[in-house]
Amino acid sequence: MSILKKSNKNIESQALEGLSVYLNKMKGVSRQETRFDYIDSLISATGVLLAISVICFLAVSFHYPMAMGPLGASCVLVFAAHNGPLSQPRQVIGGYILSTVIGLIIWSIFGKSLFIITISLAVVLILMSLTKTIHPPAAASALVAINFETGWGYLIPIVIGIFLLVFISMLYNNLFPKRQYPKHWL
Repeated sequence: MSILKKSNKNIESQALEGLSVYLNKMKGVSRQETRFDYIDSLISATGVLLAISVICFLAVSFHYPMAMGPLGASCVLVFAAHNGPLSQPRQVIGGYILSTVIGLIIWSIFGKSLFIITISLAVVLILMSLTKTIHPPAAASALVAINFETGWGYLIPIVIGIFLLVFISMLYNNLFPKRQYPKHWL
């Protein structure tokens, strides 16, 4: 009987320790203060202004203003986090084409419902992970395609918009000595 009690206490101890480790992860780690670079932020904001102006004009002229949300979020990533792995052309272009096409296919087959919208996001995430094209605003494009029931015409301003975004970012970011875009293509 003492072996059974000892075993139960050991299991309880391990369970409490596991719970403690799990809860401690939620505290996070202390953040180091970083110096805010006002000039770099101004450069990024100007780039976003240029790119989103062109993209907004495009989206509205194609009668798909809902494309401005995801593409605007991508502008922020591509200009403010131009060095980041999620901001590189493969992720931006591949992520948008994959996500938007998958969203439109799912909508064409299953229609619009809350369940379909949530499932599509999971499918898009899995496919972007498998193809190494993770770009969060692109996933939003799939949600927009389904939620607004945009139809296949929505793909046109998305594709033109992402290529314009990468092109403008390449021209603009490389004007400055401390910036390089892209870091890599593939």
